[in-house]
Amino acid sequence: MTINRPRSGAPRKISPRGVSIILRKVKKHPRTTREELVNDLKLAVTTVTKKTIGNTLHRNGLKSCRARKVPLLKKAHVQARLKFANEHLNDSVSDWEKVLWSDETKIELFGINSTRCVWRKKNAAYDPQNTVPTVKHGGGNILLWGCFSGTGQLIRINGKMDGAMYREILNDNLLPSARKLKMGHGWVFQHDNDPKHTAKAKKEWLKKKHIKVMEWPIKLCTSGIKLFSGPLPFTFSQFHFGI
Repeated sequence: MTINRPRSGAPRKISPRGVSIILRKVKKHPRTTREELVNDLKLAVTTVTKKTIGNTLHRNGLKSCRARKVPLLKKAHVQARLKFANEHLNDSVSDWEKVLWSDETKIELFGINSTRCVWRKKNAAYDPQNTVPTVKHGGGNILLWGCFSGTGQLIRINGKMDGAMYREILNDNLLPSARKLKMGHGWVFQHDNDPKHTAKAKKEWLKKKHIKVMEWPIKLCTSGIKLFSGPLPFTFSQFHFGI
């Protein structure tokens, strides 16, 4: 037989009803601030500090995290990604080892990166309500092109990144990278749907070189940190955060 005894320590400053109020609020609106939650509890005749709000959320498995930036997707983009995932669902490890991943990135040297925080649980970083849609922007920057299947080359791009420059990069670096990485026969080249990549001249060049290209879904461009956009964006993100 168990006996309920008085608990030691000070009583909770927020009642179970108050806890329910703030948990419902952050579940529906993850970007709610602690100050807004303080005001919500005032309406319920409970006065607490922002620190108390934070402690209560932490006890319930929530923490304040930066909202992840993801591409702004339409329904067609989501369907294309799902189709791509299903088509490659049963690919073996050896299949993926034959893929030579590539991408370009622009690193802003003097940009201002605003940060939004959300209250979320572990492993919920990429739930749509916990992310911030992004678009590309300009500014002082450097351009990089890279490829890898294990370890590949990273090339500094000097000048304007256009179709001619992209073909020059592929001509000088793609096949040498494949040889250096010992890709063997039947390897597949991956690049996204940037117009520079999908132009007729580039397709003809790749065909002439007998390079097989992985079909890539729409809206799966890989600039910066993007969701389900190949391994290179994560790699490039380390450069973005480090500069």
